[in-house]
Amino acid sequence: MIVKRIFNPIKVIQYVKTEFTFAVAIAVTVYSLHKHGVTAISFPFSIAAILGSALAIFIAFRNNSSYSRWWEARTLWGGIINSSRVIARLIITLTDSHAHQQNYDKTRSEQFKEVMIYKVIAWVHALRLHLRKQDNWQDLTTFFSDQEFNELQNSQNKPNFIHLISGKKIYEAMANGTIGGFDSFQMEGQLLALANYQGGCERIKNTPLLRQYDFFTRVFLYTFMLLLPFSLIGDFTKMNIDYLMIPVSITISFVFAIINKVGEVNEDPFENRITDVPLTAMCNTIERDLREMLGETNLPNKLEPENGLLF
Repeated sequence: MIVKRIFNPIKVIQYVKTEFTFAVAIAVTVYSLHKHGVTAISFPFSIAAILGSALAIFIAFRNNSSYSRWWEARTLWGGIINSSRVIARLIITLTDSHAHQQNYDKTRSEQFKEVMIYKVIAWVHALRLHLRKQDNWQDLTTFFSDQEFNELQNSQNKPNFIHLISGKKIYEAMANGTIGGFDSFQMEGQLLALANYQGGCERIKNTPLLRQYDFFTRVFLYTFMLLLPFSLIGDFTKMNIDYLMIPVSITISFVFAIINKVGEVNEDPFENRITDVPLTAMCNTIERDLREMLGETNLPNKLEPENGLLF
């Protein structure tokens, strides 16, 4: 996620270098033809105006839809942060509430709390890797036994498999008296919430914005950039400033291109790009909070923005 307010102009141009190069080439070509006496290249400005209006509608729709997808992704992960804290609190408080029972085993209870909370931490990291299609699963070995990790590696949907392990741990704890029968209902409720958040993220990940909007927006953009210099050269020649057609045409094309690019990159918020939802930073927040709730003091370092970017 970009958190800085000022962008490097050179990097911005590189962001739309294909569109920018195309706009420069067309503008220079039209101006050169004009200077060599080719007079049949002047089009009415109304052509570019009408096409620009249609293009603006498509870009506006795409940008609104893309931002909605990005914000929904951020909202889902905000819910994941909250539910992770809630389930960790329930695990700790409900387990400790049975300290007065005759069959209470402090060592067993402390182990249950650590195992369950580590599974929650592992789940959020696994969901991040799952959504970004990364494969560095070895980073999660500390949260599992050897047998569990081997089974995890063979599973297709690893976050879902971690929830299966967590569910089994809850009912094992019920059987041995670590927690009560009604305690599981509250824990399962938060596991359900996390599963729903995962489903929402997978829906965004696996359902792209309508491809016809993507295709026709790009077609209209390049058509507009192609016709714009032809529509400007006549008016600029009448004012004896034909040379200004090049920078004006490039500037207008650049504005449309960069607005289109913003919508293009925001529609997929889980691709591990600088414009994405900062999943790594949010996973770091969850891990720090949950480890602190366990009483640990050796917490992972808090991730801070680097060069105005938060991943």
